[in-house]
Amino acid sequence: MSIDVIGDFLTVIRNGLAVGKKFVAVPHSSMKSNIAKVLKEEGFIKDFKQEDVDGKASLIVYLKYVKGEPVIHEIKRISKPSNRYFERSNKLTSVIGGLGVSIISTSSGIVTDRYARANALGGEVICHVW
Repeated sequence: MSIDVIGDFLTVIRNGLAVGKKFVAVPHSSMKSNIAKVLKEEGFIKDFKQEDVDGKASLIVYLKYVKGEPVIHEIKRISKPSNRYFERSNKLTSVIGGLGVSIISTSSGIVTDRYARANALGGEVICHVW
């Protein structure tokens, strides 16, 4: 049995936004931390930090709202453990005509689709956010 920790991370963010939480906490991993870094750089979340909660490393993600509405309208997992999805740099699709971003796992790390296109990097499409 495989557990999709990235899918669970995105679901925790989605559920936290649905009920209006200020922050959510998930078990820490470097992959989740890198995804949170991209989300912060793109302005989808306020901040994130690593903290020890009950002796376990946790990632605290501070969610962002504008006039009571969540900044993230949709966050969708694309590549799944059962069905990996890869795209070449010249075939990367834009999300909502460029209003959203795709988060891509490349040989240079976790980056946005715009960065991957500009630097001719292809890779696994982790999720779409808008």
